[in-house]
Amino acid sequence: MKALLVIDVQNGIVNFGNFKDEILIIENIIKDFKSNNSPVIFMRHLDDSEESPLYKRAVGSELHKSLKDYADYVIEKQTPSSFFNTELAKIVEKLEVNHLFITGFNTEFCCMFTAISAFDRGYKVTFIENATGTVNSDETYEMPGLDIRDFVGTVLNWSNVIEVLDFEEYVEKY
Repeated sequence: MKALLVIDVQNGIVNFGNFKDEILIIENIIKDFKSNNSPVIFMRHLDDSEESPLYKRAVGSELHKSLKDYADYVIEKQTPSSFFNTELAKIVEKLEVNHLFITGFNTEFCCMFTAISAFDRGYKVTFIENATGTVNSDETYEMPGLDIRDFVGTVLNWSNVIEVLDFEEYVEKY
């Protein structure tokens, strides 16, 4: 069985930039999963620091209103990996999931760490590159011209163990 992970689509991230395209693509993938009765699992990153936009008691930590009603499960986490010290492994095992699809935020942290962690646990992993986004830029990393999403997608694809698709390829294949 396949399951969709929607990682950190929270107010403190989504409201930080213009992620209209990413949200639309994620919503279309969610609708596809729902039409096939496949589970949609939302991850919610919570920080203990009051200065963080994802502080656990702040509005920024709440799931973004555009997608939150689609969640079959909401799992809280405190690290980039959706598996570390969370209930995700137990839930996907109970659901007999063997294939995880990765969408959400931030591409180079939580999405990438989760994809690698899922592979390490024996899951088939599909990373839908343009269904991820990041609040960071080439300036953040002092690497002019860096396309973070494309870089992460290329690295994961070259691993030959994580399938990397864009939304159009996902539609054709699945």
